[in-house]
Amino acid sequence: MMDMNNPGKVTLVGAGPGDPDLLTLKAVKAIRAATVLLVDDLVSAEVLAYAQPDARVVHVGKRGGCKSTPQAFIEKLMLMAASEGENVVRLKGGDPFIFGRGGEEVERLRATGIAVEVVNGITSGLAAATSLGVPLTHREHAHGVVFVTGHAQPGATGPDWKQLAATARDARLTLVIYMGVRGAGRIESELLAGGLPASTPVAVIQHVSLPEQRHAVTTLGQLQATIARDGLASPSVIVVGDVICGVAAAAAPAVRARTA
Repeated sequence: MMDMNNPGKVTLVGAGPGDPDLLTLKAVKAIRAATVLLVDDLVSAEVLAYAQPDARVVHVGKRGGCKSTPQAFIEKLMLMAASEGENVVRLKGGDPFIFGRGGEEVERLRATGIAVEVVNGITSGLAAATSLGVPLTHREHAHGVVFVTGHAQPGATGPDWKQLAATARDARLTLVIYMGVRGAGRIESELLAGGLPASTPVAVIQHVSLPEQRHAVTTLGQLQATIARDGLASPSVIVVGDVICGVAAAAAPAVRARTA
């Protein structure tokens, strides 16, 4: 039962792509004020260094292809801690409202009368392109950007890649694909079938913003082969579109570590 004399609250905080220097000031303030932190796998230890020494840190990992904490259990933990008067921070990689299940969590919390706030973070798709020195939109190359997941829910068909390809080609859009490495073969074949040329520039960026960041610049027709050849794996972001044509690294070796 909620303690009405000391009502708790929950803040969904975007921790950004991993580099602690990319945290917002508001995120740092929220982390420092938390008494309980529910932390995703992709949140770095450097980010957690901002937490109070006596804060309770609970790791509730969620990563594609690995054993994950059920979403319902995470929501239950948030509700329990807030009802006990705790200042709860749900700390997520990237941004809570971009493939972070933040919408589901806000709905559940509001339905039970618990105060909830959202603090945005830099999403990995944006940070990935920036790390290569390219924009996601450009007057000459891309009139818009689509953020899309490459990981469908069990039993779901996932995105219509053929339709996305046709739209991206006709409207000159950049595609930013999250959680797409495991399905890269299907993504490649269906984007090609949808009308994107095999020569369309593509970049795959792993461990965005971290010292171990690696990336490969290739073409859509060589996407799956490049990922396999260079051993790129999750967590990675795939960026598809003509904005990549300006990457200075394109003429360099396919896989490069980020300069610290």
